[in-house]
Amino acid sequence: MAGLTFTKVRSAPHHESPSKLPLTRPWLRFLWGVALALAASQTLAQSGFEAKPWPATKPAPQVVGFDAAGKPLLLGALRGQAVAINFWASWCEPCREEMPSLAQLARAHTGKLRVLAVNYKESPAAVAQFAATTGLELPTLRDPDGALARAWGVRVFPSTVLIGADGQVRSVVRGALDWNGAAAQPLIAPLLQGAEKGVRLKPADQQVGAAIPQP
Repeated sequence: MAGLTFTKVRSAPHHESPSKLPLTRPWLRFLWGVALALAASQTLAQSGFEAKPWPATKPAPQVVGFDAAGKPLLLGALRGQAVAINFWASWCEPCREEMPSLAQLARAHTGKLRVLAVNYKESPAAVAQFAATTGLELPTLRDPDGALARAWGVRVFPSTVLIGADGQVRSVVRGALDWNGAAAQPLIAPLLQGAEKGVRLKPADQQVGAAIPQP
């Protein structure tokens, strides 16, 4: 898959994360993270994507993302449909390039596959502006403090978590992918087995705070 790229936010030297660096202002920490991401994307420009199986003994996080009102969407509410949870950020060029193929994938499997775009640590205003300027068609959720990305094992942007209609997490695809190309078919087809067309979402359970790792 030549030409497909992804962005990885590397930790600082000596395994010190950007959040622990002596940067006193939040926006400085944000700029540091963006700088690291852009540098990593140059190094990994030809790396394409990789699909890593979800560890059999690792439980799936209960929360997928938060809506604009701050209410959580639970994984259990999506049972009966296959799910692709795409973690992205507006500053990630490969994320933006991948969005149209994700939207096309969702249209191709309407009622059987839900594609959810979970934004990483950006403000509601920034997410809304991005959606308005790009014509983003996918349902958008937020990961306001990065806790969900950590819970789902996401360190590379974009990353897409693939979940079968049976509610089992199958794999995490790290890097951008043409979701309508031949490489994606072996990843998507198994998810759709047993998918129920037209499944309605269940109300979100509010008792979910403990399921999200704290920073």
